[in-house]
Amino acid sequence: MSHGFELKPAKGPEMAESGILAKAGQFMARLNEWVMTASTFAILAAACILTLSVVTRYFLKVSTDWQDEASVFLLVGATFMCCAYVQSYRGHVGIDALASILPASVNRIRKIFVDIFSLAFCTFFTWKSWAMFHEALIAGHTTSSSFAPPLWIPYSLMSTGMTLLSLQLLLQVLTHFNRTEVKP
Repeated sequence: MSHGFELKPAKGPEMAESGILAKAGQFMARLNEWVMTASTFAILAAACILTLSVVTRYFLKVSTDWQDEASVFLLVGATFMCCAYVQSYRGHVGIDALASILPASVNRIRKIFVDIFSLAFCTFFTWKSWAMFHEALIAGHTTSSSFAPPLWIPYSLMSTGMTLLSLQLLLQVLTHFNRTEVKP
């Protein structure tokens, strides 16, 4: 029975064909897969925690402020940690409508420009994230709730995720300049 659509496998990350960039690309691909697996478990844990929170609040009338913050921390971590994986498949910045109407040579220049601009922005964001992490760690900043977990936890996940994203973008930029034709 056909429903009029077909699921196609993802193209896979763009990688250099040989040399150190190829090895770095393979390493990033394996690291991204591992991070995706860990993030999947973090999302499942957040879902379980939130479900438990609803059940205990409704049936037991118990306050559960720790559960909300734990879920937020898990979801923030999963979101930022998965950025590099999504970028490796070009899932962040891309306008497919433009790519389909532009000539291949112009589209290649567009991709290089977008990757360089994204790398510059993400590198700045990474630097600021690590500064926030350092400040929260040194000053002992916590959330304002009664549970008051330390803020260095989500900041460390955000900083690590942005670092991985910046490395993924750097790898893509270097791959653009390493060969004459980048495979889509």
